[in-house]
Parts: sequence; structure tokens; C-alpha cells
Amino acid sequence: MKTLIITDVQHDFLPGGALGIPGGDAIVPIINQIMPKFEHVIATQDWHPAHHVSFASVHKKNVGEVIQVGDAEQILWPDHCIQNTHGAELAVGLHQDQIEAFFHKGTDHKVDSYSTFFDNARKRSTGLADHLRKRHLKDLYFVGLAIDYCILYSVLDAIELGFNTWVIKDACRPINLHPGDEARAIETMRSKGARIILSSTV
Repeated sequence: MKTLIITDVQHDFLPGGALGIPGGDAIVPIINQIMPKFEHVIATQDWHPAHHVSFASVHKKNVGEVIQVGDAEQILWPDHCIQNTHGAELAVGLHQDQIEAFFHKGTDHKVDSYSTFFDNARKRSTGLADHLRKRHLKDLYFVGLAIDYCILYSVLDAIELGFNTWVIKDACRPINLHPGDEARAIETMRSKGARIILSSTV
């Protein structure tokens, strides 16, 4: 059975949002169109507490700067997807009636979380892997925002956890904080075993 993982299609990641991704809104109709082709549909949300470690404002530094937090490097972002705010809600227009489960990530103010499975320190699970395994769901198709961060790290974790993994490229968009980030992310995922496809082939 095929499972669609809708990753972080939230207001703050759409154009005009706190961390707006160019073309982010264009993937919503694509996702809606392919949703009925999947037996299971799951959505994830960045769900940060205020004063999250990833926010540049917390450290009084500029967006895009990289700092050391414990043993890890942390890219600094605008304040975004703060719990129970409009920016953290799923995009208006996304057909949520077909979504059977929701998972939050980035909920610990001390550690960031790109992957839909674990925080960046890999100390806390979102519960997504257990949810999938209990239902014997092995074939995962990823769409959403952004392909060079949350999709990338989710896919790498999914492969490591033993899931069969696809990325529907035209239903994703990149941040491209650095030129070429999208291409590098796609090549990394492909080299690890993910299949990169288009929505028309689902």
C-alpha cells in the first residue's frame, strides 16, 4: 500500500510567509490531485515553541548564519511555524479531509528537527516510523517543503529505517539557501536509493 507523506506544507513556508519558499503554493494543487491515488495520507508540521534554538532572533544574529549549538551546527532561520499560530497551520486549499494522521516536529526548543522521523540530534522520535510499521506501510512517497532540508533528511532517515522511498519532485520546492542546494539534495537522495519521480507517473 502506498503512503503519501505531505511534509510541512504550512503558511509560513508559502510565499509571503515568515520563511516563504518561492513557488511553495504551486505544489498544493498537485498534491490535491494525486492524494486520491494513495491508500494512506499523512501530514507533518514544523511545530516550534517560541524562542526556538533555530531562530536567528533568539541569538541576535542574521538569518542564514551558522552557529554551534552543543555538538551540532545550527543554521539560523526567521521565527517560523510557532505552535498554535496561523503560520504553523497547513496551507489553505490543501485537502485535509483525506489526511488520516498528523505528526509534529521541532517541538523541543533546544534542538531543530528537519526530518519527519527524528530531531536533528536523533534523540527524539516523532512517532511516524512506529505509526507506519504498526500498519505495515513500507512504500513512502514524499512531497512538500523544502526538498533541500526537510524532504532530504526525511528521505535519508526513511531509507535508513528500511522503507521504500520515492520523492515526487514537482510536488516539492527548495529553499536554495545556497545555489545548487536542490540539485545536491536530489543527487544525495538518489545515491542512497530514493526514486525521484514526477506526479504524472504516480
